[in-house]
Amino acid sequence: MLVFLALCGGGLFATGFARSGYLTRQGWPVDQPVPFSHKHHVGDLGLDCRYCHADVERGRYAGLPASHVCMTCHSQLWTGAAILAPVRASFAQDKPLAWTRVSALPGYVYFDHHIHISRGVACVECHGRVDRMPLAWRAKPFQMRFCIGCHRDPAPRLRPPDQVTRMDWSAWDRDPANRGYGRRAMAAFHIQPAKLTDCDTCHR
Repeated sequence: MLVFLALCGGGLFATGFARSGYLTRQGWPVDQPVPFSHKHHVGDLGLDCRYCHADVERGRYAGLPASHVCMTCHSQLWTGAAILAPVRASFAQDKPLAWTRVSALPGYVYFDHHIHISRGVACVECHGRVDRMPLAWRAKPFQMRFCIGCHRDPAPRLRPPDQVTRMDWSAWDRDPANRGYGRRAMAAFHIQPAKLTDCDTCHR
């Protein structure tokens, strides 16, 4: 009986640990060489995600901001701020900043930003409300069950591809004219959930 209870307890602990924020890092702010605030840049100033993540519409990787992108503004604003010293040094030395990836996936997972963006999966679906994040953190667990859940039922997560960087979709979702958009998008883009859940879609 004790062995049975121990096995059950161990199984419950392992399951809980596997889904815990400690393992997934969900909700944990990530240290960066510069404490970049998405809340300020996206939420307050209204910068579009693509300004810094310039490759998101054309490749697997969204890309991380190059120092010259930061210096577009910061050659004029906060030019002597100590907090921006790493950006100025990176720009002067022509050496990229060593950003820490917040949403890194394991090497055995194939993910292509371009295909998701072009079909209308909004940034907020995976990255959360970055416009409310003073420091970036992982908004979703990025475990297999998260990806499979979307692949099995993509319709509720599809939006107009030309608006994918929008953060607040509440008004859009309430508009009766937009009801059924996801199903229409699936038909237009020939999205077939049965194929999306094939193992080789994400493991190649």
